[in-house]
Amino acid sequence: MLYLLADYLQFEGLLNLVRYQTARAGATLLTALLIGLIIGPRFIDMLRVRQGKGQPIREDGPQTHLAKRGTPTMGGLMILVSLFIALLLWMDLTNPFVWACLAVTAGFGIIGFLDDFDKVRKASHAGVSGKVRLLLEFIVAGIASYIVVSQINTFVYVPFFNNLGVELGPFYYLFAAIVIVGAGNAVNLTDGLDGLATMPVIIAAGTFAIIAYLVGRVDYSAYLGIPHVPGAGELAIFCAAIMGAGLAFLWFNAPPAAVFMGDTGSLALGGALGAIAVATHHEVVLAIVGGLFVFEALSVIIQVLWYKRTGKRVFRMAPIHHHFEQLGWSESKVVIRFWIIAIVLALLGLATLKLR
Repeated sequence: MLYLLADYLQFEGLLNLVRYQTARAGATLLTALLIGLIIGPRFIDMLRVRQGKGQPIREDGPQTHLAKRGTPTMGGLMILVSLFIALLLWMDLTNPFVWACLAVTAGFGIIGFLDDFDKVRKASHAGVSGKVRLLLEFIVAGIASYIVVSQINTFVYVPFFNNLGVELGPFYYLFAAIVIVGAGNAVNLTDGLDGLATMPVIIAAGTFAIIAYLVGRVDYSAYLGIPHVPGAGELAIFCAAIMGAGLAFLWFNAPPAAVFMGDTGSLALGGALGAIAVATHHEVVLAIVGGLFVFEALSVIIQVLWYKRTGKRVFRMAPIHHHFEQLGWSESKVVIRFWIIAIVLALLGLATLKLR
C-alpha cells in the first residue's frame, strides 16, 4: 500500500526509500515484529479465556509434556495478523507472486485453524479428517500454483549446476502443489516442542529472502547462473514479514511457552515457504534449507510404514524430536541442537548459489 502510494505521488528524498525492496524488507520485518509484540499479551489472554484447558497434550508422549496442560494454542493467529498487516503496508500488491503466497498463507492458516478449533472443542487430538485436510490443502496449493506458473516456466532447476533444468510441462503444476503441501505438513510435524519450529522457519525465511532478491535481479542471477524470475524479488519482503512475525511469536513461545503455534501457524508458514520456493524456482534448494523439516516428516513416514509392515518401531517415538527426548535429552537441548542443524542447512542452501 505504501509502495503504491510512493509510486503514485513520486516521493523524493528519504521517502523515496519506500521504492527499494531492501528498505521495505527491513521496514516490514520491524513492523511485523512490533505488531506481534504489542498484540501478543492480550492475544494470549484472549486465547486462554476462550480455550480453557488449552491444547490437548498426548498421554502417550514424553511425560515432561504433561506439565504443559492449559497452555493455549492457535498462537498462529497472532503470527498471521502481524504478518498480513505488515505485508499490506509495505508490499507491491500488484505483484501476482505476492497474491499467490498470500493465498497459500491464508488458505493453509484457515485449514489449520479449523483443525485446531476442532481439537480444542473435542479436547482430543482427532481434529479435521486427514483426507479432508489434504484435499483442501491441494485445492489451495493448486490455485496458487496456477497463479505462479502463469508467470514462470515449468522447469525444475538442479542446484550446483549452471541453469540446468528439467522440463516437467503440465506435470509441473502437480509438482508445485506437492512442494507447497509437503512444506506445510513438514513444518506442522516439526512443531512439537517450544520454539522448535519457529526458529528454523525464521532461518529458512531469511535464506529465501536472499534467494528471492537475487533471483529477482537480472544482473545477480546472470552472474550466479541461477534462473531469473522477474518480480520474484518482491518475495524478499514476504520473507522479512515471516521473520518479524516469527521473532515476535518466539518471544512468547520460548520455553516455557506461554502459547503454542498450533496448526494455524505451522501449516500457514510451511505453506508460505513452499510457495516462495516454487515462485523463485528453488524448490530443490528448499529441501536443503528446510532439511530439518524434511527429516522430521521422513521420520514419521518411516515409523508408520515400518510399524505396519513389521509391528516394530524404528524410532522410540516419532517425529524424530520425541525420539531424542526418549533418549534422555532435555527439551531445551533438542531445540537448540536442532536450531544449529537448521543454520548449517541454511548455509548449505546458500552455498548452492555460488557453486554453479
